[in-house]
Amino acid sequence: MKVLAINGSSRENGNTSILLDRVLQPLQKSGFDCEKIWLGNGAVRVCLGCRKCAENKDRKCVIADDKINGLIEKMAEADVIILGSPVYVAGITAQMKAFLDRAALVCRANGFLLKHKIGASIVAMRRAGALPAVDMMNHFFAIQQMFTVGSTYWNFGMGNNIGEVESDGEGMKNMENLGENIAHLAQKLSSPEKRRR
Repeated sequence: MKVLAINGSSRENGNTSILLDRVLQPLQKSGFDCEKIWLGNGAVRVCLGCRKCAENKDRKCVIADDKINGLIEKMAEADVIILGSPVYVAGITAQMKAFLDRAALVCRANGFLLKHKIGASIVAMRRAGALPAVDMMNHFFAIQQMFTVGSTYWNFGMGNNIGEVESDGEGMKNMENLGENIAHLAQKLSSPEKRRR
């Protein structure tokens, strides 16, 4: 089974990346094919609101000079999608917001490309604002008819400077548990016995 983790941080190897890696560890141990992608700074442009995706229904956004269409195809092929963002002004980054705005329209306009896939979101925070950020990414899953996975607590880790999040023992354990929960649900959903029920 395929797992796609999308890092919406401005820092490719910052705390968000560290948290995503911790979620992926139990999945990799369980044999999942895991890929982590960094959105990058300015790698995804904002939605134009043109609705051409709804007219064309070709699984593509008409803006073709950035990463979005490749990412949409990767999401369509994945069984699990994990979104990660640091907290910026009590929400997600501009990169992640632009990505979600455009992907949401294209996926819905093409018969809900992500329907019944598994989604999970994680957030790196310094002090506050994590819950609105988690909510925003979870709302993307909900409107796509995806199954959202939780953990032992809200899916965020605390840290400011790069690497500080590793000192948040509870947060790191929560990420590990999240990965285990994702693996459990994915295996249940893929089981022929469960599909017959």
